Amino acid sequence: MTVLFPPSEFDAWAETYDQSVLEYQQFPFDVYERALDTVVALAQARPNMSVLDLGTGTGNLALRFARLGCKLWCMDFSEAMLAKACQKLPGARFVLSDLRAGWPSELEREFDRIVSAYVLHHFALDEKVRIVKSLAARLAPGGRMVIADIAFPDAQAMEMVKVSVGEDWEDEFYWLADESLAALQKIGLKATYRQVSSCAGVFVIQPA
Repeated sequence: MTVLFPPSEFDAWAETYDQSVLEYQQFPFDVYERALDTVVALAQARPNMSVLDLGTGTGNLALRFARLGCKLWCMDFSEAMLAKACQKLPGARFVLSDLRAGWPSELEREFDRIVSAYVLHHFALDEKVRIVKSLAARLAPGGRMVIADIAFPDAQAMEMVKVSVGEDWEDEFYWLADESLAALQKIGLKATYRQVSSCAGVFVIQPA
C-alpha cells in the first residue's frame, strides 16, 4: 500500500523547504544539488524543448531547465509549493494536480523531456512502473524521462545505509535499482541508472 502523504504536509514545508534540503547534508538529502545537476546533464535538454517537471515543489529542478531556455510545465499537488515555484519561474505553466488522480487536461500533449526529483519514492514499485509507463506514452519522438530520487543499487546497499542512519531512517518505497531496472525493461522501456551518493540515484528511461 502506498504511504499516505497529504498535500497539507508539503504546504506546511514550503516556506522552509529550500533551506532545509540544502542544509541537511545527510540522508535523505545528501548531495541534493548534485542529484539535480545530474538530472540536467543526463536530460541533454536544449533551448525551446518542452519539459514537464513532475512534483516540481519549489521549482529547484525546473529552474535549471529554465536557465537552458526550455519551455516548462510544472505539476505539483501542493499549492504552497507551487506558489514558491511561481516566484522563481515566471515563464512556466503551473498545474495543481496529484499523480494519484487522473491526468490533468492542461498536460494533454507530448513532451521532449519529463523530469522528476525526490517524488516517486512515495509509491510502491508496481505503482512506480504504472506511472512511468503512462508517462512514456506522453514523450515526443526521441524523448526521455530522467528521475532523481532516494535510491540504492540493491536491498543490501539499502540495508547498509539504514544501519548507518539509525534513528533518522524512515521507511518509504525507496528505489532499488536492480529490481526497478528489471521491472521497467519487462514493460518494454529502456532504462539506465547512475548512483549519485550512498542514498541517491538517477534513472534515464526511454521507449525501447
